[in-house]
Amino acid sequence: MQKLMSYMRSAMERYDMIADGDKVAVGLSGGKDSVALLYALAQMRRFYPHPFEVTAVSVDPQFGGVPTDYSPLQALCDRIDVPFIVKRTEIGPIIFDVRKEKNPCSLCARMRRGALHDAVKAAGCNKLALGHHMDDAVETFMMNLLNEARIGCFSPVTYLSRKDLTMIRPMVFARESDCARVVRREGLPIVKSRCPADGATERESVKRLLTSLEKDYDDVRQKILGAMQRGNLNGF
Repeated sequence: MQKLMSYMRSAMERYDMIADGDKVAVGLSGGKDSVALLYALAQMRRFYPHPFEVTAVSVDPQFGGVPTDYSPLQALCDRIDVPFIVKRTEIGPIIFDVRKEKNPCSLCARMRRGALHDAVKAAGCNKLALGHHMDDAVETFMMNLLNEARIGCFSPVTYLSRKDLTMIRPMVFARESDCARVVRREGLPIVKSRCPADGATERESVKRLLTSLEKDYDDVRQKILGAMQRGNLNGF
């Protein structure tokens, strides 16, 4: 737990992610990364030099037309004294049943982002913390390179002028394994996605590629992130 919070504090300070009085919403999907982020930020409220509040927000796509059971996450939020908001949507039925998208991930992601941003603003929050870690950053870089022949990635901090909302990624220096370790050791609940495309995405293919490269090139993910930082890519 201390290791993850150390990575997070380093990123938060390097990129000025948190200011006094910020109301930070955590985009809580129910996966290990967002759960670890929520739990760590809730702990950091006690000692971080800039006081801030935390709210958890989940967007339910209702895959298969069935509401997701978020009761384990509600119990966690009650335990760590964090307000929890669930926004139910029809994204799942629209994507898979009405439109029958052959490549659903991009459209689904856009619709979920829009719903999440609206829910965060409605909750009175000015910051949205997302559970992207180092592995996600490097995978996004590689996906852009291999699929679109361009150099790019998401930014550690992004201001959305149309929403007057700032997105932050406090775990950008942490590894996916750090998140998994915290969830396991702290006994945190996970709500598995019911998405029909889960586990069959382009990101999974890139993840396997990077894992295979690490057999010959030590710390390849850390090296790629270091190159992104030295090149000041997208604010890194």
